[in-house]
Amino acid sequence: MIDEFEDNYETFQALLERYIPTEAVKRLERFGIAPETIERIRERHEQQILRIRERDEPRSVVMGNRFTWYTGPQDGDKCWPALAKLLVKDGWPQEPAINSLDQSSTTIVSLLNHPREQRFSARGLAVGYVQSGKTTNFTAVMAKAADRGYKLFIVLAGIHNGLRRQTQARLVRQLVEPNPTLWSQLTGLDKDFTPQANPASYFGKNNKTRVLCVVKKNATVLRKLAKWLSEASEHLQDCPALIIDDEADQATVATKSINPLILKLLGSLPKAAYVGYTASPFANLLIDPSAEDLYPENFIVSLPKPPSSQDYFGTEVLFGRDAIDGEDPDEADVGYDMIRDVPNDDIACVRPLKRSDAAGFTPEITDALSAAINYFWLSTAARRVRGTGNQHSTMLIHTSVNTAVHESFRKPLEYIRATLRSKLDHTKTLQDLRTLWDTETSLVPAEYFNEDKVEFDRLLPELPNVLDDCRIIMDNSYSEDRLDYENGPVVAIAVGGNTLSRGLTLEGLSVSYFVRAASAYDTLLQMGRWFGYRKGYADLPRIWMTDELREWFRHLATVEAEMRRDIDIYMTEDKTPRTFAVRLRTHPALQVTAAAKMKDSVRAASSYGGQRVQTRYFHTDANWLLANQRAARELIVKSIEITSRRNQDRRPDEGRFIFRNVPHDYVISFLEKYRFHEKSIECDAKQLIEYIKKRARNANTLREWNIAIVGNSADADDENFEFAPGIAVKRVSRSRLKTNEDDFADIKTLMSRRDAAVDLDGDHNKLTEEGIRTERARQLPGTGLLVLYPIDRKSNPSHPSSKRDPSRSEREPLGAPTDVIGVGLVFPYPSGDDSTVEWNYVSAKIPGDIEEEDSGLLEAEETA
Repeated sequence: MIDEFEDNYETFQALLERYIPTEAVKRLERFGIAPETIERIRERHEQQILRIRERDEPRSVVMGNRFTWYTGPQDGDKCWPALAKLLVKDGWPQEPAINSLDQSSTTIVSLLNHPREQRFSARGLAVGYVQSGKTTNFTAVMAKAADRGYKLFIVLAGIHNGLRRQTQARLVRQLVEPNPTLWSQLTGLDKDFTPQANPASYFGKNNKTRVLCVVKKNATVLRKLAKWLSEASEHLQDCPALIIDDEADQATVATKSINPLILKLLGSLPKAAYVGYTASPFANLLIDPSAEDLYPENFIVSLPKPPSSQDYFGTEVLFGRDAIDGEDPDEADVGYDMIRDVPNDDIACVRPLKRSDAAGFTPEITDALSAAINYFWLSTAARRVRGTGNQHSTMLIHTSVNTAVHESFRKPLEYIRATLRSKLDHTKTLQDLRTLWDTETSLVPAEYFNEDKVEFDRLLPELPNVLDDCRIIMDNSYSEDRLDYENGPVVAIAVGGNTLSRGLTLEGLSVSYFVRAASAYDTLLQMGRWFGYRKGYADLPRIWMTDELREWFRHLATVEAEMRRDIDIYMTEDKTPRTFAVRLRTHPALQVTAAAKMKDSVRAASSYGGQRVQTRYFHTDANWLLANQRAARELIVKSIEITSRRNQDRRPDEGRFIFRNVPHDYVISFLEKYRFHEKSIECDAKQLIEYIKKRARNANTLREWNIAIVGNSADADDENFEFAPGIAVKRVSRSRLKTNEDDFADIKTLMSRRDAAVDLDGDHNKLTEEGIRTERARQLPGTGLLVLYPIDRKSNPSHPSSKRDPSRSEREPLGAPTDVIGVGLVFPYPSGDDSTVEWNYVSAKIPGDIEEEDSGLLEAEETA
């Protein structure tokens, strides 16, 4: 009986190579297998799948009922063990770095088709972080796929020769050189693809080698490759192919030449899996799923964050971000104190404002640029004193895409280098450098990063050699002088544009001066070459940029967090890329991606259900602030009039007043009069009002609200803010983040978790965000909460220490002409269908023939 079960289970396993599990079970039934045996086979299969899915792996969205055939490396594998050994030699720790890479690459390989399937064509997407090791991840995926029988590996390595060459070199070192007899190469370090004499010889059944081909996304090259493969078509029937598209959002989506050629390559391969890798997947996520295109319909994987380390710098770590739904605002990162301001007046000095002025442009070395350059040389000298970490040291100057502008920086930079070199014995020069160094090292203490502070007197002896070694390099599509990190330590100031703005790693990058204009998320994010690992000098990176750019990058960090959370949500709900669309938050001044790549996107609508919305941005104009004071006082006066004494909770000794069961009409009237700052995307009065009206009309909730005042206990009269006779509290203090913008204040966090429970019965100080939502659903299932905060116009900073580092809070007095009224709104979590409003999000349009579940979280309406 056991033998019969095992024999039939082996048959089932063989069927799984061609069919999904449910179809394989049906075919067993046709073979006349006993129903009880089939049931045991099905149960065993489900148990195996459960064990696989319970592994601690990156979240992904996969095709429903898809069999995961790959469970990890096995004895006898050659490529993955060799790669892991090489990484250990390069200094990678087994835990957590290599273990994390092992798990994430195993997940992706498990989502590919079994190489023995007769035919397959898969589409997937791996979403990583900028400069976080995506190349190493797809190298690991290739190694494991090669160990299991994939034969042809085509890597589409961006659009520039530098990145293609860099990728080729890494793959040769990490895949080919450890196992040279296992690999054949169609490309070389200095040779993109050229047709070989006998293509059939690479793919014949007797040839067991894996074939590696690393090409640019260039139409001429891809045409030659497609033609060459077509000549070997009869030998490709049993050739499992894996196409890795590095920088998959660049040139791949919505292009008239490259996109059709990639599809042609896939069409010429009977057994092909395509996996796009990118840290800016906005264009890929907006491809029309119903079209014959590269929408990742089989799986989307969110690669894990780099292992917890102070050495990695991502968007959120550098710039901070806003809290997202269900998150305690105090837990959202505020960003390191490593961003320095470039005044708006400097922009005309470092790039021409009109394209026609580029030819005769001469840049001016402004105070900010001079500080950035001098700091770069100082930090390089400090790194030489330490003698640890990356041996290279690079500075990036990125002001324009125009090559003539790049070249115009050469002489001014050479002049400032020569001038400083000649004045290193001048007292004033040394004092200026010492002041700059002491200021910067005090703002970001080395001790926090487990580094020893390098005193100025210790780095000074290294400074002459640093200046002598420093090269000024113009790296663009026309220059012959390129960054080359393969021939010894490099110290360089690199001026460039597109060749330095995607994919290519600037080794040892420590200082960036960036004022380049950008119009889309993906363009801006990829220009941020400062993201990545900074082992041995994590306290030293600095970025000079405008306040506007800084705000844009902060917004991008929030977009990224929401995007990854959407993947998490739909994974838990067992969605697939064919039945859900990841939402992407929009911005009033930036496009999500190029217009051509958004032509099939739709406006996404969302719900405020369960959210906590609060004001963090304010104008500092007196009339604007006074209008908000009037709106708040009017709401409180009306609330007193409409509510009975038993529905009024007056706690002046705690600085708390609560008015319960206020009709929603009063809240709507307040929102019509209160003026939100235009940067407060979630705080859109029109959308808030529309949502409240829909909920009150359609779901009979939000008809009543609790209105709360949160301040401090009343003190002397001149310290109190009076909302109405007998209703006064002492003002709260909310200092603002430092900025050079006029008429603008960013306080970051207004509302505490405790305040979101101010109208609940009992002590809820220790509840989590989720606990508060649960308790609100129990006590006040359909009631909204609106909280008013009188903020002291002075609000001097109290120098709060963050959990990670006291220096991370860049605060200054609020300095408003009159008191500021902050507003927080807490919406009940929907118990059933939730009304939605058109919000500031876009998504892909899910095909209409696929039934969508009404989760209350997402609907799609076509963009006008």
